[in-house]
Amino acid sequence: MQLRRLWLTDFRGYREADAAFDPGLTAVLGPNGHGKTNLLEAIGYLATLSSFRGAPNEALVRAGAERAIVRAEADREGRDLLLEAEIVANGRNRAQLNKQPLRRARDLLGALRATVFSPDDLTLVKGSPGDRRRYLDETLVSLHPRYDQMQSDLDRVLRQRGALLKQSGGRLTPEVELTLDVFDAKLVAAGEALASARQNLVGALEPVLADAYDQVAQQAAEVHATYDPPWMAVGLADALLASRKDDLRRGVSTVGPHRDELDLVIAGLPSRTHASQGEQRSLALALRLAAHHVVTEHTDSSPVLLLDDVFSELDPERSDALLRSLPPGQTILSTAGGLPAGASPGAVLQVRDGTVAPG
Repeated sequence: MQLRRLWLTDFRGYREADAAFDPGLTAVLGPNGHGKTNLLEAIGYLATLSSFRGAPNEALVRAGAERAIVRAEADREGRDLLLEAEIVANGRNRAQLNKQPLRRARDLLGALRATVFSPDDLTLVKGSPGDRRRYLDETLVSLHPRYDQMQSDLDRVLRQRGALLKQSGGRLTPEVELTLDVFDAKLVAAGEALASARQNLVGALEPVLADAYDQVAQQAAEVHATYDPPWMAVGLADALLASRKDDLRRGVSTVGPHRDELDLVIAGLPSRTHASQGEQRSLALALRLAAHHVVTEHTDSSPVLLLDDVFSELDPERSDALLRSLPPGQTILSTAGGLPAGASPGAVLQVRDGTVAPG
């Protein structure tokens, strides 16, 4: 997978922007606050149809504009691709692939794949279980767009079930019981499918994760990742039935894939509470590298690597180790400081005041 060119209109702080990328390493340089991350965010948007910074659509549209346009020219296994996304501040987004309108914007998923490294990745280790679930689910979508529909199905039934639980006022009337039975059947179908996909993914990630951690940390460590939902032993249907009384009392769904945890362990101890800051950062980088490796292996196409100012958070040794650990393919990195010693970009872009120019 190679990104050749990117055009932006009214995206974030860019009124207009045009950037060309090297098939190897492109460095995006400029002061903080001038738009470097926005440029990488636009690339990430075409890959995932969401902001890797968690921003809503309206935040992606330049102030005073009604919509933003993100266009990119790419090459995937010798096939030319023209990807276009229209982001509407208060409306329905649209997308085109090779000038053909897509029925849904989400049909663009899978056309461009990207792996994003950012300073916020530390939340993969230190953050809430939701951060780790999101990591798994985003990786699944990179493997195949069908997982996006699977996640949407689960989210929809959870919203419906949650609304019913709140409306019930804690009372299990015959009508509430009948409707809960329907929602629970849908939750079981969607939830067990997603949990199985997550479990298979973690099985593929774990051996690669250990190797990636050793490379980034520059020392061997016993690293393990485990996804083992507490409800899986009895099945989601029985678990939901057992939790129904508590769910009614609390007004929320307390059991299911939306509550599961990805356990990360270093040397037999939970990484979130027992690892040092350096170990946690090495593990976060290793998680991204492992996901990149698995996606590359299963799709026969290396995603574009986006390194968003990660070197500002790393000491020189870890910066060099990360550069040495990067897999073959295209990498686009942004930095406000100097480039790491091991970086030899084939192209340099200078970003200043919302403009992009070859450097």
